[in-house]
Amino acid sequence: MAEPLKNQYGTEVPERLAREVGAVASGFDRKAFLRDALAGYDALDLMARGGHLARALRRHLPADYEAALEVLLASVQATPATGVNTAMAPFFYLPHTCFVAAFGLGHFEASMRAQHLLTQRFTAEFSIRPFLQRHTQATLDRLAQWATDPSHHVRRLVSEGTRPRLPWGQRLRVFQQDPAPVLALLERLKDDPVLYVRRSVANNLNDIGKDHPQLLVDTARRWLPGASAERRWLVEHALRFAVKRGDAGALDVLGFGARAQVAVAMARVEPPVARVGGAVTVAFEVHNTQSHAQDVLVDFRIHYVKANGQTAPKVFKLKTAALAPGAVLALRKRVSLAPMTTRVHHPGTHRVEVLVNGVAQPLGSFELLPG
Repeated sequence: MAEPLKNQYGTEVPERLAREVGAVASGFDRKAFLRDALAGYDALDLMARGGHLARALRRHLPADYEAALEVLLASVQATPATGVNTAMAPFFYLPHTCFVAAFGLGHFEASMRAQHLLTQRFTAEFSIRPFLQRHTQATLDRLAQWATDPSHHVRRLVSEGTRPRLPWGQRLRVFQQDPAPVLALLERLKDDPVLYVRRSVANNLNDIGKDHPQLLVDTARRWLPGASAERRWLVEHALRFAVKRGDAGALDVLGFGARAQVAVAMARVEPPVARVGGAVTVAFEVHNTQSHAQDVLVDFRIHYVKANGQTAPKVFKLKTAALAPGAVLALRKRVSLAPMTTRVHHPGTHRVEVLVNGVAQPLGSFELLPG
């Protein structure tokens, strides 16, 4: 099982924070701050550690929020964006964004300036969300300005910060109900020159589609005519979960709306009995039985057994192909059954199906035993 992220965010973080803030604030008591910051630190998860450190900073920085923020930002600007370790380096600035989110709602301009800076070191996608809830229109107006900012990190914040269902972030229910303001921002960013930004736009559009599937399809139809290869990739990425669900509209937008006239043969799920920690291999062939070419989108799904004995499907992407008349497409995929942070494996019968243009056909099953 993967190591929890919090283990890569240890006591070296508050120690570095104490050094950097102390270097720009002569009255900052580093030892007192560290005692406060380390109290109960080990028991907290990653995001909770960020909030815990922000509250400790609030108690040891000047009582005036804007004065405290100036000290914190001075410490940021005085040091290079390195530390903790290569993978987690940007997370050093998580407490800084938590500080703004928790204590800056009454200081809009100062907090916006801070988030503009901080998102270029870490990300302000979490800290911008309370401002979207409390100061909705003012924050939307600022994000509209930032959509043309020279920094791609700031432009990405415009999209990522407004995602209605941002992972690890609080839901923006006002935009779940009415995503029109968010779509207006995405329109400005859909042809951004940086993939990092376009990927965020796709993920935001995918979020919108979970609550408004027809709006997702309509937007995709509107964005595709005359689209560049980059925009087409964005649309396909935004539609990926709708395609996994077999949404007819999403499949049709991508050119796979027609039911494929194919035969599935040579299906194998091996071994028929597997153990947690092992793997299974799914293999099969797709035969074009027609005298004309067909475009096919082929995936497969496993119905994983849950703790209560029921099952939940997981779709695995495989291939899109143009099948010539009589052509045969052979596919094979190995699936790990090792425990993961995102999935706990449970014993039982796991059904396996192939999806061709969204239509399911059985491939077989395997019995999963404890490791």
